[in-house]
Amino acid sequence: MKIIEKDVLTLEQKDSLMQLWNNEYPERLHLNTIEDFDLYLNGLTNTKHYLLFNDSDKIIGWTFTFLREDENWFAIILDHQIQGKGNGLLLMNEIKSKNNCLNGWVVDHENEVKQNGDFYKSPMPFYIKNGFTIIAETRIENEKMSAVKINWKR
Repeated sequence: MKIIEKDVLTLEQKDSLMQLWNNEYPERLHLNTIEDFDLYLNGLTNTKHYLLFNDSDKIIGWTFTFLREDENWFAIILDHQIQGKGNGLLLMNEIKSKNNCLNGWVVDHENEVKQNGDFYKSPMPFYIKNGFTIIAETRIENEKMSAVKINWKR
């Protein structure tokens, strides 16, 4: 396993990451085209990507940090086949080492469905174990997402 930091993604990397996104995130967050993915990424500022590659040089995990309303935010996605094996911690420690504070949205319920029909498993226990605080009074509720804000401070 290796992590590579990138400011700009290649088209091939974007294609791999969009597939990972669509396979692992709830279906409501599905991106139809690479243009949709670009629109999302281009709406972020000060973005840093951290790609997790397996020994065959396939992207199997991704975290990225960005600036939103003067706060550092992040998102993380892992291939479901490598979850629960320390890979999320590897990526999390990478971004924690480069930031003093991180914010994220986390689906905090188990009724979202993934593209393949499986239920999306909330990663909330992972974030709590990694020192994040739940900001219960701050939620996002829209057609794309139902989630609560989490925060980590060094």
